[in-house]
Amino acid sequence: MTGPGAAVPSRAVPAEVGPYLTELVRRTRAVYADRLLSVFAVGSLALGDYRHGRSDIDITVVVAPGGPERLVHDLAEVLAHPAFDCPAAGLELVVYDADFAASGSPESGYLLNLNTGPLLPAVADFDSAGAPAFWYVIDRAVAHQSGLPLCGRPVREVLAAPRRLDLLAAVAASVDEHTSGAGHLADNRVLNGCRAVYFCRTGRWAAKREAGRAIAAAGDGFGALVGEALRSFERPRARAAALPAAQVGEFSVWVARTVAATLRREAAARSAEH
Repeated sequence: MTGPGAAVPSRAVPAEVGPYLTELVRRTRAVYADRLLSVFAVGSLALGDYRHGRSDIDITVVVAPGGPERLVHDLAEVLAHPAFDCPAAGLELVVYDADFAASGSPESGYLLNLNTGPLLPAVADFDSAGAPAFWYVIDRAVAHQSGLPLCGRPVREVLAAPRRLDLLAAVAASVDEHTSGAGHLADNRVLNGCRAVYFCRTGRWAAKREAGRAIAAAGDGFGALVGEALRSFERPRARAAALPAAQVGEFSVWVARTVAATLRREAAARSAEH
């Protein structure tokens, strides 16, 4: 655990983003003072697969309940790119109050959802009502498994894991969203699908490239496509390869069926227990 004034720990933090994370923590603490309970990295930083020029910086902040409403607005302002220059593809930061973070809720539940950076459309959303919950549920699950502490209390002291059924439902929703293809690079659609199937099979969250390599080797018939996606994922976003649309569509259907079947089995097993 890092103390209030400590630098960001070096474990799994690439040199390209270390100073940025240290300053992000400083700015967050300047806004929230003793109401700040924890800051931790999720996503590729937590899973040890950050790729500079391709990956976002994903951050979760947990704060004490209550307090002035202006604080989340102040935080969004002081972290906004380009005034606070993000060195990654973008910053995706979510703030929760401690009561919600500890609840294991399947809702979105955030106080702030901030997207900012050179390759992200700017978003500062202060109302989670009606927001698709699945991204936040998955991020909290990744955080509970592998969250990288940057400041404050350990992750599992402030954040509960979602229930497995809720998590599988969130995975199914994320697969549906990626299947549409809207706003997603083809390689990311494929590797997100690999991560979903890998989770269904192992119960563990893995980085996209690790999951892709596992699915490519599993003999499900999509090894060549996943290999293309892995090679494309090594490139910056602007140079991502155009994968065969028909094969990506077929793969997406297979992923959706695999996740749906896992969800049905889990629901049936839970029903039988009761």
